[in-house]
Amino acid sequence: MNTPPVYQQASFLLSAAKLDQLPTDEGIEVAFVGRSNAGKSTVLNRITGQKRLARTSKTPGRTQLINVFQLDADRRLIDLPGYGYAKAPLTLKKQWQYTLTRYLQTRQCLRGLVLLMDIRHPLKGSDQTMLQWAIESQLSTHILLNKADKLKRMQITKTLKAVNEYIAPYSNLISVQCFSALKHSGEDELYAVLNEWFKSE
Repeated sequence: MNTPPVYQQASFLLSAAKLDQLPTDEGIEVAFVGRSNAGKSTVLNRITGQKRLARTSKTPGRTQLINVFQLDADRRLIDLPGYGYAKAPLTLKKQWQYTLTRYLQTRQCLRGLVLLMDIRHPLKGSDQTMLQWAIESQLSTHILLNKADKLKRMQITKTLKAVNEYIAPYSNLISVQCFSALKHSGEDELYAVLNEWFKSE
């Protein structure tokens, strides 16, 4: 589908190494998070219809800061540091983890979390930890099984079923879909989730 105008107008606002560098904690934010090879930057570029909005790299773990993309004065997309795969010193990884955790725990304007997973390797330990935290915090979370173009239809169906079974006890809080930036598949479903979260109360 065509990119909705509200996402087309996304623009880079700032990168933050610390929470006190973020915009004022008001309005609505939706955060994208996942393992460093899950393809967050590619998905963000796809849904905004902009090839270079979020920085992509063949080297996992390039997102080392909290990147903020503004849709309008009150709504923002947040690209959080990837976890699990990055080739970085242990001390830096710990700093990322601390910043990520603090953002998720304290950011009052955070309305929802898009948790990206490579559909070929879903529900890794770090992904399960993130889901458990979201459940405990009662934060609405949408799992995006990315890179669906890498699997055949039968494999996609099998993986989607397995993830649905895993989250079944929390279906009021967690949802899941398949997505492929390459094939432009799953966009309508993702936009519907984002639009719901971005509604002003």
